[in-house]
Amino acid sequence: MPEVLWRFPKEGNLCSLSTTGGRTTNWCGIGWTGQPAVWQTGGDTWLAVGAYDRGIHLLDTSTGSPAKKPFVTGDIVKGSLTVDPDGFPLIYSGSRDGHLRILAFDRADHLTELWSLAGDQVDPVMWNDDWDAAPLILHDHLITGGENSWLHIVRLNRSIDGSGLVTVDPQIIFQTPGWDDDLLAVLGDNNVSIENSVAVSGNTAWFANSGGLVQGWDLEPIWSGNAPSRTFRWWMGDDVDATIVIDDEGFLYVAAEYERATSRSRDVGQLVKLDPRKPDAPVVWSLDEHETLPSGIWSTPALHKGVLFVTTNSGRLMSIDRFSGEIMWTIFLEGPLWSSPAVVDDILIVGDCGGYLRAYSVQQPKVKPIEIWRIEIGGCIEATPAVWDGRIYVGSREGGLFAIGER
Repeated sequence: MPEVLWRFPKEGNLCSLSTTGGRTTNWCGIGWTGQPAVWQTGGDTWLAVGAYDRGIHLLDTSTGSPAKKPFVTGDIVKGSLTVDPDGFPLIYSGSRDGHLRILAFDRADHLTELWSLAGDQVDPVMWNDDWDAAPLILHDHLITGGENSWLHIVRLNRSIDGSGLVTVDPQIIFQTPGWDDDLLAVLGDNNVSIENSVAVSGNTAWFANSGGLVQGWDLEPIWSGNAPSRTFRWWMGDDVDATIVIDDEGFLYVAAEYERATSRSRDVGQLVKLDPRKPDAPVVWSLDEHETLPSGIWSTPALHKGVLFVTTNSGRLMSIDRFSGEIMWTIFLEGPLWSSPAVVDDILIVGDCGGYLRAYSVQQPKVKPIEIWRIEIGGCIEATPAVWDGRIYVGSREGGLFAIGER
């Protein structure tokens, strides 16, 4: 049976003060979305994660000990970071201090900032200057949205210098508002921040914002030095924080919160399947999840063997047939369930707000599963787990990050 192999930090908690809406409170642990990045470097396996102590931490997964000194930002880190997918020793991470940073981890015993992008360098900043999304790295470009409500595309110009150290020479090649006048008119407010991560299928980048505007942008022009163009626009009616899921046929699955209680969000629902090839009538099916206010879905659904596993603010874990939208089964857990479910080898991993990490066998995903184990780590598990080589790494509002596996 799996057990807690280590906790980081070994003593104390990852806490700091942060101010939002004029109120300063003590934030502890790792929260939404907070998914660690795990990768192999040489013969070692490392993990990077941002936490509420304002630090970006790099750990040796064999012991949970720091592999480098943490990089300390000016405020909490509550989004998920990205490790360079092309082998460059780089970490890309935002912070509530208003900066999106590129950090190198090939310098001595510390993380080194090579470049940063300020959230307030655009005009207008429509919400705030925070960064929640995990930056997407594609063909030497960084693509991400910010809580400033803009889409940003940066050419990185990564290389290795003569001394063997990584370098970048970033150039902002495209920035555009993630809203339009029609959206602001129907909303009546400026809450249009981009908090989900960009997803790419083919040459199209997909994202949505807190105003519920789902959009696709054609990236093909970028590769020849031109600006991308928006090719899809559809209004969900309410805040979309979950990353858009794309299946192997190109259909989109979009999950929304239910906060504004607009007539549109009541009509459309909080989970939809869209066919972007039919931009004028893209809805294939929709599902309601708005018994209370607020309600809906904060987490990103997991697509597996013809179903979507979905967790909701109200505490429902559901299996939904991806073709029909039919709910196959429901399990009630202690909510809110903001942690996105993860599926590996027919095992579904779900964290709840009672502090339990649970595993279910989903070899037959349309049949209500049996819980095969649970581990109590404490706190509310808002962060999404990362699974690597038989181990699960997950943070909690309890105050720390946990490695779970068999000894």
